[in-house]
Amino acid sequence: MSDPQNGNKGMIRRFLDLPPDSVPKTVFVAVALCLVASMAVSSVAVYLRPVQEVNKLKDKQVNILEVAGMYEPGIDVAEAFAVFKPHVLELENGAFTDRFDPLTFDALAAADDPELSVALADDPASIGRKSRFVTVYLLRDEKGALDKVILPIHGYGLWSTLYGFIALEQNGNDIYGLQFYQHAETPGLGAEVDNPRWKAQWRDKKVADESGKLQITVAKSVPAAGQEFHVDALSGATLTSRGVDNLVRFWLSDAGYGPFLEKLKAGTI
Repeated sequence: MSDPQNGNKGMIRRFLDLPPDSVPKTVFVAVALCLVASMAVSSVAVYLRPVQEVNKLKDKQVNILEVAGMYEPGIDVAEAFAVFKPHVLELENGAFTDRFDPLTFDALAAADDPELSVALADDPASIGRKSRFVTVYLLRDEKGALDKVILPIHGYGLWSTLYGFIALEQNGNDIYGLQFYQHAETPGLGAEVDNPRWKAQWRDKKVADESGKLQITVAKSVPAAGQEFHVDALSGATLTSRGVDNLVRFWLSDAGYGPFLEKLKAGTI
């Protein structure tokens, strides 16, 4: 009767005796290297995940500070951002809810949850589904009066979904700034949405006219409503410009922040 342990030793010895360029040894070395490399990459990814989350949060805070005109290189971002008060907003009625923690609620993830989102039949921003809840940021002055509101927006351009923020004055109708923090539009063309000169055009533009009709437009020519509602389209980037126009108008319409903007105009926030 054969000894299994001696049999295994025999197999190992026979494997070690094979030439270095034999097929079994080549396959073994390749598989071993793949396993070691994958374990190393996975370990590094897990180890760095907390750092990535911190950097992701800091990047969001920097973008909110920038769109509110409060960012300067070298500032303590966390300290500067502390003046903003986040709230989870229910889009349908424009009211705040305490159902979720505003510090951890993820509206983009919620958009994939059928219980927390709705499918869009009319979808000019090409986002498919919309979370029923979003986190907005309020900035108040030293006396507690509302100064600005920062609203997240997103929608499809030419090659990608653009994610950003729009800042409105306390009246809910005057635009203070627009800032995109993630997109993959064409460098030198659609990516000019990041150009400070183009972004500066949004300052002091108005969302709607006196009758409440949504008028803000990104277009090549000034609309009939007037210059105060007009932002020049990006040169050579017609589809990106149209995408920005669509997403901004969608989020500022009744399908987006409309009910909340009505509360701002009424001074009830």
